[in-house]
Amino acid sequence: MASKFMIPPSVYLGENALEEAVPEICSMGRRACIVTGKSMLAQGHVQHLIRLLKEGDMDAVVFSGITGEPDDRMIYEGLTFYREEKCDCLIGFGGGSPMDAAKAIGAMAVNPGMISDYNGKVMNIKTPPVIAIPTTAGTGSEATKFTVISDTDKGIKMLLKGDVLLPAIAVVDPSFTVETPPQVTAATGLDALTHAVESYISIKAMPLTDAYAISAIKRILKWLPEAFQDSGNKKAREEMAAAALEAGICINNSSVTLVHGMSRPIGALFHVPHGISNAMLLNKCLGFVKKGYPEKFARLSYETGIAPLNMEEEAAADVFLIKLEEICKICKVPDLRSYGIDEVDFYRVIDKMAEDAWDSGSPSNAPGNISVSDIKEIYESLWI
Repeated sequence: MASKFMIPPSVYLGENALEEAVPEICSMGRRACIVTGKSMLAQGHVQHLIRLLKEGDMDAVVFSGITGEPDDRMIYEGLTFYREEKCDCLIGFGGGSPMDAAKAIGAMAVNPGMISDYNGKVMNIKTPPVIAIPTTAGTGSEATKFTVISDTDKGIKMLLKGDVLLPAIAVVDPSFTVETPPQVTAATGLDALTHAVESYISIKAMPLTDAYAISAIKRILKWLPEAFQDSGNKKAREEMAAAALEAGICINNSSVTLVHGMSRPIGALFHVPHGISNAMLLNKCLGFVKKGYPEKFARLSYETGIAPLNMEEEAAADVFLIKLEEICKICKVPDLRSYGIDEVDFYRVIDKMAEDAWDSGSPSNAPGNISVSDIKEIYESLWI
């Protein structure tokens, strides 16, 4: 069966990427809505973007109402702003949250009803052009046809998807990531690592995504500790920006699996940053999948140079998971208890989280016949 492989029509990667992308950005419309957060304004990056757009004869207005991970209320507020300002394109400028929000605002600008109507469904009405400019290295939202938005009434993270959500332009300039705090560098970098590993083990994996995944994993294992420990390390920032883009391309085409499916409910109910909730689950979830499919993890171990080619398959698979555990320790990933989550509160919602994780569809992309009861078992094992 043939596989479909998609990336944004235009990708600008490297130093001065934004300056080089401006002419094409300005061809997307006449009045842009820049979707961002307060920190980007404080750092002066938004003002720099506006000046560049003005030189290219594009007007721009700023919606800075994205605080933390985006929810439906933020999207409705942004949608109202977009319409009142008579914008015709969107620029998601910041971490994954502004980029996801820009996609969702664009989607709701052309689709009727409530955003919750589209949870898990494929959207197919063409949206206004979206330009994605990441300032963290991890979410990969600049390269995906997905957006994750919290439903404040139901306490779940909704997944909106469709080819129409793929940004028209991705601008990946590592210089924007230099001011990222260590904790955010760790969270986003581990998110990218999870993307790359899950895309490789996914039943939707294909040769092209395998190549991108292996490249991303190699970069992250080498350079994430450097970026975490030395925020000014330019080479580490460049490598992590490239890795995050590669990993985003991976999940855009082969999707995520069990880890992401189970991390979203933890994030929705206990407000754990997405990359950290992924990292909390990484060893348990992948260890569960590895029991039935060690060959996938062994291949990753061989391909990334973690294990020698003559190492026995089961041992090579174990060595790969140990390496993931090591990088989580370097990045000081907490467990649930040390993060401050109450065990009684957690157990009280395990049934809901398991159902929500299953309903997301992501666990079914993992090899093997994973069930809701398996997911409950993994959640419970986080306290052992």
